Amino acid sequence: MKQIKLAVFSAVTTLLLLFLLGITAFAGTDIDNHRDCAHCGMDRKAYGYSRMLVEYKNETQIGTCSLHCVATELNSKKNEAVITFKVADRNTRQLIDAEKAVWTIGGTKRGVMTMRAKWAFATREAAQKFLDSYGGTVVTWNEALAAARVDAAPKLR
Repeated sequence: MKQIKLAVFSAVTTLLLLFLLGITAFAGTDIDNHRDCAHCGMDRKAYGYSRMLVEYKNETQIGTCSLHCVATELNSKKNEAVITFKVADRNTRQLIDAEKAVWTIGGTKRGVMTMRAKWAFATREAAQKFLDSYGGTVVTWNEALAAARVDAAPKLR
């Protein structure tokens, strides 16, 4: 009887895992769903360390290569309500909440689509290690977005 229960449990667990893996494979990643930047056409996989994903209240998503292109996106859709901004952690390339990320501005590491680099990190320690190597300053999400809007302003006109 114990062996039958164990076999049933094992079979159910295996089916559940296969089902969950199937859903994950079907859903795809943000790069699969938005391979090219919606604004400049750059390959978001190649720029996976700076890519962003904007999710709107109307359930649409826009994938960009950088914060610069997010500023362009927001300028073009001033009346659209944003639910979340996701950004890649500079080191791991994993998407994180942009508003909770630790942002850096400036330094000697060349930015994406901008002369003044803006990078996101999941932790303060990772950001500080980056700053120790390349310079720059730690800023909030709002400061990074405001800087991106200023830097993109000549192109947005």
